[in-house]
Amino acid sequence: MRLPPHALAAATGLVIACTGPKVSAPVVRLGTPADTVTSPYTEVSEGVWLGGDRWAVLAPADQAVGVVDFAVKKVKPLGGAASKKELLNPSALFRAGDTLYVSDWGLRRTTLWTIDGRFVRSFPAADALRGVLARARDGAGRFYFEASPHPGSEGQGNRDSAAVVRTGPGLEHPDTLIRLAPLDIAEVESDAGRRFERRIFSGADCWGVLPDGSLWVARVYSNRVDWRDPKGTWIRGEPLPDRVLEVTRYDRELFLRRFPPELRSTAEQLPFAPVKPPFEAAFTAPSGEVWLEKSRAPMDSVRRYHVVARQGHLTREIHLPGRGRIIATGSRAVLAAEPSRDGVRLLRLALPPVAATR
Repeated sequence: MRLPPHALAAATGLVIACTGPKVSAPVVRLGTPADTVTSPYTEVSEGVWLGGDRWAVLAPADQAVGVVDFAVKKVKPLGGAASKKELLNPSALFRAGDTLYVSDWGLRRTTLWTIDGRFVRSFPAADALRGVLARARDGAGRFYFEASPHPGSEGQGNRDSAAVVRTGPGLEHPDTLIRLAPLDIAEVESDAGRRFERRIFSGADCWGVLPDGSLWVARVYSNRVDWRDPKGTWIRGEPLPDRVLEVTRYDRELFLRRFPPELRSTAEQLPFAPVKPPFEAAFTAPSGEVWLEKSRAPMDSVRRYHVVARQGHLTREIHLPGRGRIIATGSRAVLAAEPSRDGVRLLRLALPPVAATR
């Protein structure tokens, strides 16, 4: 498939960003997990530290939110058996103060839970934001959303930029804070007609919020983390060092294996990006730092993470051996999810103090 001009420009931008100046930073290799608990979930996408030995994890494919307690080596549903009537299709979770928030696209609402797992209340999706659910909340009670463009019948709207929007505690007065980079979209012709699809393995901007209202945006094309302070002043982050990873034939084969045989012919028609993005995911640590999950080659035995401070510079690089990925961090440990035959293994690994890594 021939690359259109905008896709070629995006790929070129990624290559330039990933071949920028090398930045030296301490490398920390995580050791053997201190604790391991096997969950019944098929996939765990993200997590939140609840304090002590307890973490909340999101399993969208299983339509569940679980609480893993390493003190008793068990995983239980959030809220116990009674949570079945409060959760249908949980899609995101985040913590603000002593409250855990779970966004549910099936019920079109966000539920509030105590750290101990008791249901408090819920509030519906905001009609002013076309039903988009909250993704974060700051210490002043303001909510943050990612408002995507309307895709339209053929998906042409996906070529526009999404926006990070902030509202008041009552979801009033929506205010656009920043525009995100447009997705890498390709035109696909099939028997059903023309449509626009996002390229497989292409990247996207990530963002998060701190309790004081600071906002960070990880820019996928320029490979840096920019910060917006509570007063609205932006700080441009430093370019991060990364290798350029081409999307290989083996990458494509691994992707197609996820589909059942009867759907692989359809999946083969999807467009693929020429190179991988510098990072695949990002989240905020309790320390206020940003963790970027770096892209890797299929045969890599270590997954890398860049830890970026508020000033936008790289402080250290974390190495996680094995097939797992870090989904959340605490004050002294990280939570990793690793696929296994019996379900997802949840691993708690000790995180060395920052002073010891310098």
